[in-house]
Amino acid sequence: MLTKAPKGTKDVLPQEVYQWHYIEDTIRRVTRAFGYREIRTPVFEHTELFERGVGGTTDIVQKEMYTFQDKGGRSITLKPEGTAGVARAYIEHKLYANPQPVKMYYLTPCYRYERPQAGRLREFHQFGIEVFGAPEASVDVEVIALAMSLFRELGIQGLALKINSIGCPRCRPVYHEVLKSYLSHHLKDLCRTCKDRHEKNPLRILDCKTENCQPVIKGAPHMLDHLCEECSEHFEDTKRFLSAAGFEYEIDPMIVRGLDYYTKTVFEIVSDSIGAQGTVCGGGRYDGLVEECGGPGVPGVGFGLGLERLLLVLESQNIEMPERVVCDVYFATIGEKARVKAFELVQLLREKGISADMDHVGRSLKAQFKYADKLGARFVGTIGDDELAGRQLRLKEMATGYEETVDFDRIIDCLEAKY
Repeated sequence: MLTKAPKGTKDVLPQEVYQWHYIEDTIRRVTRAFGYREIRTPVFEHTELFERGVGGTTDIVQKEMYTFQDKGGRSITLKPEGTAGVARAYIEHKLYANPQPVKMYYLTPCYRYERPQAGRLREFHQFGIEVFGAPEASVDVEVIALAMSLFRELGIQGLALKINSIGCPRCRPVYHEVLKSYLSHHLKDLCRTCKDRHEKNPLRILDCKTENCQPVIKGAPHMLDHLCEECSEHFEDTKRFLSAAGFEYEIDPMIVRGLDYYTKTVFEIVSDSIGAQGTVCGGGRYDGLVEECGGPGVPGVGFGLGLERLLLVLESQNIEMPERVVCDVYFATIGEKARVKAFELVQLLREKGISADMDHVGRSLKAQFKYADKLGARFVGTIGDDELAGRQLRLKEMATGYEETVDFDRIIDCLEAKY
């Protein structure tokens, strides 16, 4: 047990972490262009925050949260998603007093106790966008545009945008009654979970993936036919801004998302390259979340995107992510005095921002060159007794085999000229 990671978790090894760095760097570049700033919230929160914010009838709260009592007897939960914690921070630090909207993003680990599968782990990593204080549909489309820009920057193809509106607290209760009435005639055909949802949260039945429930779901009445005037106008505005931005989209009345805080716009971005679990990004509007968590009545909108799933899409489309150079210069040495000199040069180069390394395990000269090649070193500088006497080293460019002699005190100038 000591040498095996817990079920549903995964190590990111040194030889593969560059992929994560590439995605994270791209995220930071795109969010900067859209005017978003990073927020970092604790990895655990008071359990009540998720019960109120995410919703007590959701699968996340009922089945999937990692909840425990701390030593003070408080109920604490590892965050299963990022939005509720950002909403709490927005309230606690009175960010609503700042000029609105407040536009934030986060990169964070999240935790859900569910069956591990491809792209879905018990510890996973989420990139999320949160905008508080903007009621207009233009912001709904802005967050969609940000997600699409990220996918474009990463080179991802074959994506489809699906949108829906799930109304607001004014029009949704009417639809709930219509939906419950319809479902009451089909209860015998629903799975046990959906039967339990019928009274508590019938909208969640539309999100069920159980095969037996699909015929019933397909025949269900649509929320779009029961929107109030405000929600209907908001949805029409959303479509207008999508068209203005040049985005193709599909209206999918079955999109409801898995969290109770959503209102009005909901959307999913789906890939055709990762099988049945094709959603790579999902989000929407949550105008009542801040108020539900104890703050003022401030509108919100955003999305969440799993990095593990994003990596699956990149892999399935054979998209290469450039690996950073681990070592610019490797020093191969002969003799102890040469090792000391190499160590001195390594530290000097590192202080100038040049990646440098040397042997630390007593390899032969031939083995040092082989190791430098495995590291991907661009140059190898060889130092022995002759080089020490002449205060020079032999610098070899590994890709071309070209060699030259360089004075010790000119090594920095020489390397900087080559970059």
